[in-house]
Amino acid sequence: MTLPENGTQAGMRLDKWLWAARFFKTRKLAVEAINGGKVHLNGKRAKPGREIKPGSQLEIHKGSFAWDITVQVIPKQRRPASESIHFYQETEESIKRREQLSEEQRRLRSNAPHSDKGRPTKRDRRQIHRFTSRDE
Repeated sequence: MTLPENGTQAGMRLDKWLWAARFFKTRKLAVEAINGGKVHLNGKRAKPGREIKPGSQLEIHKGSFAWDITVQVIPKQRRPASESIHFYQETEESIKRREQLSEEQRRLRSNAPHSDKGRPTKRDRRQIHRFTSRDE
């Protein structure tokens, strides 16, 4: 493989790039997502071993979130999350969609009823036992 001026490889496997860019925690998860049709390369389904290069368009669906990105950098190795955000350029529409979805989910979580009590106390257990023993 030839190396461009910036010292990075000319291309990289799709699954390896998704892992290096920190979209997936492991390469195995990246492969499963690709095989499951959750990742599209240039508008088409791809295989994990497909080579990507700078300028490639990716659509990544992970859970309810989706990213539309353009590959900018092919790294030599996995880098920290603070550096990996420079590996790609996300479209404005994609950013807005994800922010709206995250805000909706946050709103739904805050409105959902939840119990802060946790496990029953000793007193609660006594009341439960009294109540259930009367039914017999």
